[in-house]
Amino acid sequence: MSRIVYPFYSSDISSLARSLKQQWAEQAGAPGHLQILNMLARSAGFQNFQHLRAEHERPAPVELQAASASTQRLLRHFDAEGRLMRWPKKFSEQRACLWALWAGLPRGEEWDEPAVNQAIRALEAFGDHVLIRRELVEGGWMGRTDDCRRYWLLDPAAPAEMVELLERVGLRRAA
Repeated sequence: MSRIVYPFYSSDISSLARSLKQQWAEQAGAPGHLQILNMLARSAGFQNFQHLRAEHERPAPVELQAASASTQRLLRHFDAEGRLMRWPKKFSEQRACLWALWAGLPRGEEWDEPAVNQAIRALEAFGDHVLIRRELVEGGWMGRTDDCRRYWLLDPAAPAEMVELLERVGLRRAA
């Protein structure tokens, strides 16, 4: 039978030792294996060993998980605030970055041209909001009237491979 390793951490070894000593003294005899596991878990701030195990088996929040190689490559185009710093050379990377920009635009609004330019400028840092606006329209992320006076977001379904990038860029914007 294989064993699952659960990391154990205590910020204060002195209080850990004190807690173990107190719990051990409350036992009538020598504690068993499960009792010792429960004592250690309680000393580290958990209710029991099951609680400690459940905390370690829960998936880590997105911001703590390692990003895939393709997402890491794409994240290089974004700064710490989630703004696009440069226009990628590869067409596939351009499309991925447009998904992230589209996801950052406010929903349920219709804009005139100055307002859409302002919304896009807030998401990019390289100074070409016109390029991004045009690509969003031509790529099917944004609609506009024939006279280019009104703009609105369309609602295409994001491909599964874009979900991780959208989450990571969104976390940068929220921070």
